[in-house]
Amino acid sequence: MPLTGEYEPSPMAWVREQVEAYERSGGREASTLLDTGLPIVVVTTRGHRTGAVRKTPLMRVEHGGEYALVASQGGAPKHPAWYRNVVADPDAVTLQDGAEPVDVHVREVHGAEREQWWERAVEAYPPYAEYQAKTDRVIPVLVATPRPR
Repeated sequence: MPLTGEYEPSPMAWVREQVEAYERSGGREASTLLDTGLPIVVVTTRGHRTGAVRKTPLMRVEHGGEYALVASQGGAPKHPAWYRNVVADPDAVTLQDGAEPVDVHVREVHGAEREQWWERAVEAYPPYAEYQAKTDRVIPVLVATPRPR
């Protein structure tokens, strides 16, 4: 069941517009990152301070029905806001890969499991390797697992 509450669209116009087009079309439109042609998913979280519903397009990194959520923020020195939201409430997350959002449980992965998911992420979106090279922080990798309906 999608998260309920007041939706607060992104202050970035391109993010807001992509999420709106993706949801309106059931994932048929705006399903790639800008001009890259690489697929995205839309992740919905609840703000850990505000309680507002937030929606973020992330690169689609799927394996065996699970999804990697890579908190790269383009290699910025700080984690993205959505990361803090997910860590604060890993069960208040939905992921939309196509027509309908699904409830997911999210967990951060470490060690060998993180490395395996990191390799999949870089394969799906090669700039992740560049992002990691330009920051001192280890970019978090989280795995979203659909919950039974």
